[in-house]
Amino acid sequence: MRIITGSARGCRLKTPHGQETTRPTSDRVKESLFNILGQMVLDRKVLDIFAGTGNLGLEALSRGAASAVMVDRATAELIRDNAKLTRLQDKVEVRSGDVLAELSRLQASGRQFDLIFCDPPYHLGLWEKALCTIDASEGLMAKNGILIIEHGADEDVQPELSKLTRVMNRRYGHTTQLSFYQWHDYVGEVDP
Repeated sequence: MRIITGSARGCRLKTPHGQETTRPTSDRVKESLFNILGQMVLDRKVLDIFAGTGNLGLEALSRGAASAVMVDRATAELIRDNAKLTRLQDKVEVRSGDVLAELSRLQASGRQFDLIFCDPPYHLGLWEKALCTIDASEGLMAKNGILIIEHGADEDVQPELSKLTRVMNRRYGHTTQLSFYQWHDYVGEVDP
């Protein structure tokens, strides 16, 4: 796994040993994701939940994002190591703990993000819980923000949402799909 482009281009990231729950985003899916986002990454505040290796957040920083908060209960030290490898550690804040609890803490402290990446282990109901938590939040995602969720290709049941709308969905083979969400009252920045 490597950073595809930008200031840390070609840097190989460390991966966890013996952790079956960590499934890094493939380079193909990551490249497609960032091609869709294009210039929307520049100067954005990023939140990467279920961050694993820090792959998505570090790619965004390498491409010009302003800062990234990365949350993962099991891999915080690995994320810090990868941030140092990419020389992006000054733009990274790592939080270790339960993702849903950290979302509540970030919201309570008034933090707001332009891009939110959510890439939990598949088939555990975690992406649905995170999506519903963000949907119910006040101000965690900026008005023109974008939430991108990576989930299993067979995980098609969308939870009922009151404020967010899925604006795009892309499938990658038989294993992965990306779903893009924006607020109901601000739809249109992602170009399908």
